[in-house]
Amino acid sequence: MSMLLNLTDSAAGDLSLTGGKGANLHRLSAMDGVHVPGGFVVTTEAFRALCAGVVASQGEALRAVSTPAELTRAGDEIRQAIRDIRIPEEFLRELTAALSSYPSDALFAVRSSATAEDLPDASFAGQQDSYLNVRANHIPRAVMNCFASLYNDRAVAYRMKNSYHHEDVAIAVVVQEMVPAQVSGVLFTADPMTSDRLTCVIEAVEGLGEELVSGHKTPFTWRLRGEKIKTDSKTAPPLSDSGAQELAAIGKRIEAAFGAPQDIEWCWADGRFSIVQSRAITTLYPLPESHDGLKRVFVSAGHMQMMTDVMLPLGMSFMKLIALLRMEEVGGRLYIDVTHDTKSAYGKKMIRTKLSATDPLTSQAIEEVLARKDYIHSIPKGPGSFSSFGGWLPMVREGMRHYRRNDPADIDRYIDRMVNLVARLEKRLEPLSGMAAIEAIMEDQKQLSKIIYDASGFGMVLATQFILQKIDAMGKILTGEDHISNRLSKSVEHNPTSEMGLALSEVADLARAYPAVVGYLEAAGEAFRMEDLRHAEGGDAVADAFEKFLRQYGMRATGEIDISKTRFRENPAELVSTMLTNTRTLPKGHGKASFEQGRREMEALIEELAALAQQKLGARKAKKLRRYISFFRNYVGTREYPKYFWICRYDVYKRALMREAKRLVEQGVLREPGDIFYLYLEELRETVRTGRVDYAIIDRRKKDYAHFATLTPPRVIFSDGEVPEMAYQKDIPTGALPGLGVSSGVVEGRARVVGSIEDAVMEKGDILVTSFTDPSWTPVFVSIAGLVTEVGGMMTHGAVITREYALPAVVGVVGATRLIRDGDRIRINGDEGYVELL
Repeated sequence: MSMLLNLTDSAAGDLSLTGGKGANLHRLSAMDGVHVPGGFVVTTEAFRALCAGVVASQGEALRAVSTPAELTRAGDEIRQAIRDIRIPEEFLRELTAALSSYPSDALFAVRSSATAEDLPDASFAGQQDSYLNVRANHIPRAVMNCFASLYNDRAVAYRMKNSYHHEDVAIAVVVQEMVPAQVSGVLFTADPMTSDRLTCVIEAVEGLGEELVSGHKTPFTWRLRGEKIKTDSKTAPPLSDSGAQELAAIGKRIEAAFGAPQDIEWCWADGRFSIVQSRAITTLYPLPESHDGLKRVFVSAGHMQMMTDVMLPLGMSFMKLIALLRMEEVGGRLYIDVTHDTKSAYGKKMIRTKLSATDPLTSQAIEEVLARKDYIHSIPKGPGSFSSFGGWLPMVREGMRHYRRNDPADIDRYIDRMVNLVARLEKRLEPLSGMAAIEAIMEDQKQLSKIIYDASGFGMVLATQFILQKIDAMGKILTGEDHISNRLSKSVEHNPTSEMGLALSEVADLARAYPAVVGYLEAAGEAFRMEDLRHAEGGDAVADAFEKFLRQYGMRATGEIDISKTRFRENPAELVSTMLTNTRTLPKGHGKASFEQGRREMEALIEELAALAQQKLGARKAKKLRRYISFFRNYVGTREYPKYFWICRYDVYKRALMREAKRLVEQGVLREPGDIFYLYLEELRETVRTGRVDYAIIDRRKKDYAHFATLTPPRVIFSDGEVPEMAYQKDIPTGALPGLGVSSGVVEGRARVVGSIEDAVMEKGDILVTSFTDPSWTPVFVSIAGLVTEVGGMMTHGAVITREYALPAVVGVVGATRLIRDGDRIRINGDEGYVELL
């Protein structure tokens, strides 16, 4: 076969011959109304004919690399060996013949086209080399450089990360006549940032697109949805609005032909658009399914639960078994279908009540959906998700009883009852194995919802929420302050989450008394072992205290609602950095002292509010306010207990599951214990029963879920791919990042952008910036000056705990971990809800 193929040749559509870019350009060349500059492809057959010997001799060294330095060295060697290949005369004659039809002074673009590039599920974009404005006599050398770039460090590392074998990948080279572009850019036929399939995004610069790709020029950006066109760019546009709309229409035709949203490179010259590349956008969030063809609307359960990480299949199984709401798995996360809830008054009320407390942007998006009268009218009657739970009445009755009694002893009785239920479960599961263990867990799961949503426990939560509204209403009248309850939440009893942070600070207080212990903790890091700690002077005392902490809180984990997540008791090393931060930055007894100081401040605030109420509202309402506040402060911490006991039971399940996983490894059924997390519960049950598992399923899911982990889940998404627009509407300083202020105060400090609790090495005055927090993060809060998260609302974890610890906090800051760099100096305003980069 010829080493060269014209782009219009039917064989050029063969991915194995022309690579992803070449095959896509062939398809584009065949489309009516789409102009593609003329050119040809140096095929993968040419690559193999010229480079096979080098690849065979050097490939073994590349496969053996284990460090970045080894990768760089092996890559350098194979690239240089390819560049040193003597180009055969026969190949040069073919190139000369192909170029003879172009003007002698023509310039060409010479671009790599790997067989693992521009694919529907992995773009591999930008990993191999391209050359612009190449003269005909320099093309042979440019082709060999492109061949060598198949072994660029980035390309090799990406293939290794994504389990592509180097020997399975080949490379072709596309040679096209350069277009003297007046304007160039990229067109996304769906918004790559929000995953909205109804919005096209165009970025454009004057001149060559290389200026955009390299970052040398700031592009002019349009967003087009239907007939609407928007831009935030302040400079003169390089294209007219009508030109942008014409380009978007071309893009949509290409999207339809390719069957997926596209990332398209284009240029404008001589009065027309030329398309020079098109590939699938691989970063879009998957679409939820509509089983009946109705345009359905889904809300992210992760944003409501403060856990937007991927949840593995076993975790999905457990969540679906206890969920009160009907949930669908989308992209490794859970979504709630609220379509029919938008139709009923009760459903709307429940949506608004839940979302307003958990995530303001989600709430805003749903309000925009609810305002679409034509859409709401088109929805037929059907069972809602929020409206499917009928257990509120017993909770309300219990809440009223708790309010009338206002007796913290009722909380203690509830706690004792829940602790006993966990102990009984543990005693029941401990001796079981095999099918008996799995079936016992599945049977207990049927009761778990009743335990989590216990009428007495949840009644306390509902009553507190009701009283909170009463307090805030009176506080607004008395002081003009919104959400006075935020300040009244400081230093309360009966909160297992805030108490966890104080408990770990006491372990740190004990550790600071023993320099050898602190030295071991600093040296150990991720290699921490409790038995090694005991070898240090004072280590026994600290280890005993640490183990006592783990007996009470070791079931907690980041993203703990996913049973597959590693618990503190499984890896206590996660807490070492937090303990060290406490010993370095806080005085001994800081936790207790701060709690007592907060209690005194609250007593003074209560007296101040009562005096104002007496003065402005009279004695009767002042007495009522005191009663409201007394109940609120006695019971507000109990909102954490249902989840605490839920996670306690999860931990008992997980101990039993891991015993089974280890047994399956010993039997040779599983390769490693963690593989059970990639099976749904019914699949695990079948594996235990039969002693067999399909590893093709596990391996595929590992790859799928690794990809899902790179995606950003939309807060709200329709089944047709629409993502409603959402943005904060507030007057804030120029350049500030908007969010929701959930704990009052203003603080400046160094931003520590942290992805996981074990990386939370903080210094005094640092501000924690992370995607979300859940109860497992609470120990870190003892030592920080403020909090910024990408997800959250007034009643989510970070909000509640920062109020109790009197830390300024802003949550729901979209893109915070991307826009704020680790070490940046920032100011957060918890009163107005924004973050400034200083």
